Amino acid sequence: MKKITLLFALLTILTTSCATHNGLTRNMNQNNTEVVLSQNNFKIIKTVKGFAKATYILGIGGHSKNGLVSEAKSNMLENANLEGTSRAIINETVEIKGSAFPFVGTHKVIVSGQIIEFTD
Repeated sequence: MKKITLLFALLTILTTSCATHNGLTRNMNQNNTEVVLSQNNFKIIKTVKGFAKATYILGIGGHSKNGLVSEAKSNMLENANLEGTSRAIINETVEIKGSAFPFVGTHKVIVSGQIIEFTD
């Protein structure tokens, strides 16, 4: 009976995962551009997102969290296609999701924002 209980406890521990989520509404890279939206001279075009993911085996591999945020933000800016336009990204949000299994862990970063276009 003790062997069955011990085996069950071991299997429970090995198949249990820990997942975390951290939604950030600040700029972790410390580049600041201020857009003042005090007048009605803009319209919201769409929402854009950028993704980055890293897998760690026994804690080794992938990028650091800041590296993932930078990669996700770069992906978002690439999807936004802002060059040569009078557009800007506002309401930028950074979400960090992590999960850990006994030997493998992942970090996923999603950076999102809204694209606005100035009309005047």
